[in-house]
Amino acid sequence: MEMTIGSLELNRTHPAHLGTKPLGVTEGFSEIKPGAVARTGKDSFESYLLEAVETLNGQQTAVDKIEEKMITDPDSVDIHDVTIAMAKAQMSLSLAQTVIDRVITGWTNLSQTR
Repeated sequence: MEMTIGSLELNRTHPAHLGTKPLGVTEGFSEIKPGAVARTGKDSFESYLLEAVETLNGQQTAVDKIEEKMITDPDSVDIHDVTIAMAKAQMSLSLAQTVIDRVITGWTNLSQTR
């Protein structure tokens, strides 16, 4: 089963890896709205991953908004709030990168032992 998202192609080997409802060719990440992750009786890895990406994206956009507000109206924003939001977003991004690296390393180790 193949799925295309923009220029990214995913090749799924088993439908069970997608959870209960596989994504169709026309459905993609651009159509998923924050908080719109479908919950089923049992949560799939896909739903956890999408929820984590949505949270990460929300933190990044919150930093953008607070930075814009700081530039346009500096008296209304405390610099400590900006610093905390930036540190929080950076830590989340760093954690996501670490998790991605470990998943890739684990997958590589699994595929080499076959």
